[in-house]
Amino acid sequence: METTKQTTLKGSFSLFGKGLHTGLDLTVTFNPAPENTGYKIQRIDVNGQPIIDAIAENVVDTQRGTVLAKGDVRISTVEHGMAALYASGIDNCLIQVNGPEFPILDGSAAMYAKKIKEIGTIEQNAAKDYYIIRHKLEIKDDETGSVITILPDDQFSLTAMCSFNSKFINSQFATLDNTSTFDEEIAAARTFVFVRDIVPLLEANLIKGGDLDNAIVIYEREVSQEKLDRLADVLKVPRMNATKVGYIQHKPLMWENECTRHKLLDIIGDMALIGKPIKGRIIATRPGHTINNKFARLMRKEIRKHEVQAPIYNPNEDPIMDNIRIRELLPHRYPMQLVDKITSIGSTSIVGVKNVTANEPFFIGHFPNEPVMPGVLMIEAMAQCGGLLVLSQLENPERYSTYFLKIDEVKFRQKVVPGDTLLFRVELLSPVRHGISSMKGYMFVGDQVVSEATFTAQIVKNK
Repeated sequence: METTKQTTLKGSFSLFGKGLHTGLDLTVTFNPAPENTGYKIQRIDVNGQPIIDAIAENVVDTQRGTVLAKGDVRISTVEHGMAALYASGIDNCLIQVNGPEFPILDGSAAMYAKKIKEIGTIEQNAAKDYYIIRHKLEIKDDETGSVITILPDDQFSLTAMCSFNSKFINSQFATLDNTSTFDEEIAAARTFVFVRDIVPLLEANLIKGGDLDNAIVIYEREVSQEKLDRLADVLKVPRMNATKVGYIQHKPLMWENECTRHKLLDIIGDMALIGKPIKGRIIATRPGHTINNKFARLMRKEIRKHEVQAPIYNPNEDPIMDNIRIRELLPHRYPMQLVDKITSIGSTSIVGVKNVTANEPFFIGHFPNEPVMPGVLMIEAMAQCGGLLVLSQLENPERYSTYFLKIDEVKFRQKVVPGDTLLFRVELLSPVRHGISSMKGYMFVGDQVVSEATFTAQIVKNK
């Protein structure tokens, strides 16, 4: 079980273009950021150069894209750039922009993805903190028929299903099984818009930067010749006959389902605002920025409820270490051997299991009529897992023992009783130096943390 590390950009890059809504000439710059920074967006054109955390709670508008705000400072059209960051596995990035929105570029995430690939990424020291989906979560909007569901999966994957109520776009679906194919399958999908939706925006002067270089325009319901002429002038295309419907575009569709692929791109961009990489499969029906943001907020609430996640335990899998091997490495014997098996182990972390039975000797006195596992034995069990972790990295580990030096930050959150299956996850806080190791241990029953502690141990060659 090797720990995956956080990543950031190797260097900075900038992209230039006009804003879709404002028509302003804009520059957005993506910079490396320290570990545990997440995604942050800085308005460098505003006094004080405020920084907005790119998280779902800071979304204030979803009508024409995803808009983030801090106080009176807003930044819109962030979803394409955020999608490219997330799909590239980048955890930490400071984004600087000199206006109220990201440039629309070609209406896709292709330029962002290309620049990220050119600059490259670098691994950082901190562990990547995945949130692993353990059970179905779902949010619905009965008014629009939108539904987003997430199911357990061993990676981040998506399926989007759309129905556009248009004879030019039938019901479509798009799937991304692995973010490693995002650049080839999704990034270049352009934003799209129906003329019926553009006309009110045009009349309100809200699409100053829109043209056929950054959007697929679909004319499927007749409007007046006057309105269509005005739209053609804005898009800088020849005026068209208002009775002839169809696509208005400079280049043909890249895929028959390009519009739905773009919807999938938007989902990724909005899921980036969850604040953690996700392992789960999203199935989205009639998605849009509004339902996307509601789902991202739901996920953030779920993450706060399960701040520390239990390891995945499959009792059908063979252990990495069984009871016999544990006895070879640890000096403990009945009744003080408190780890039954090890299910995974890496260079910095380990997962162990203990099945608590009614026959545990400590229940005789603790307490006869209300059997509860003593807290000190919970800590001892975690420490034994930690000892197995450091011993497994030594040559001839049978010749060494580990001893407690210090225990800190002990918390007991829930009692342990007969019938509980205990899962231990212990992680090194720093590399072992001079025979001294510092570790953080958690103990779980089901999905709940029941105890935790940090402890320091000494490794001694004594056999």
